[in-house]
Amino acid sequence: MVPPRARTDVGSAFAPVLAIGLMGAAEASRKRFIITGDVLWIRLGDDKSIPFPGLGATSASMKATEFFLTPKIGLRLIDQEKFKIIALTGLRYWHLGESLNFNPSLLGLNFSGSQNWVDPLVGGRIEAAITQKIVVNVLGDVGGWGTGSELEYQWAGLLGYRVNAAWTLQAGYRYLYVDKHSSRGVVFNATTAGVVFGITLNLK
Repeated sequence: MVPPRARTDVGSAFAPVLAIGLMGAAEASRKRFIITGDVLWIRLGDDKSIPFPGLGATSASMKATEFFLTPKIGLRLIDQEKFKIIALTGLRYWHLGESLNFNPSLLGLNFSGSQNWVDPLVGGRIEAAITQKIVVNVLGDVGGWGTGSELEYQWAGLLGYRVNAAWTLQAGYRYLYVDKHSSRGVVFNATTAGVVFGITLNLK
């Protein structure tokens, strides 16, 4: 899948944009029970000139790496051929790497670090077959509640076209928000949102 665009608010001076990213998901089921997971990795970056004479640097660059892994278990509350409602619960593991570098390099001012945390989640998904070829998926979850982040939530809608029994082409929109405060006072407030395209392979 093509990951959505990311925007991270880490300060008023920088508004990093997506440099590269990868996204994928997998699911296994038996009767009404489901195990699912998705992963996303993106690299953000931004460069700014420095309008301060005498500082010794002409520009600064900020880079951030965002990675998360989301395993979940679920139960099909409604399991009809053309309509399904699935309740899900799980966790999202986050890794955030950050660096700030000046050009020319300024000793003592360059910075790099990382953070890791885990948030519990609850959510669900609705699947509907509009026709034999067209399927719609709507999903969402919410979590955090001060365990890892203060709050995080996401929602997504996907429209799929079944090429055959095994392959489905998908397009839609995904929105993910997270608000993280650490004991060191570091704030990570990020929105990852945008159009997504993907291919689903059914291994049955």
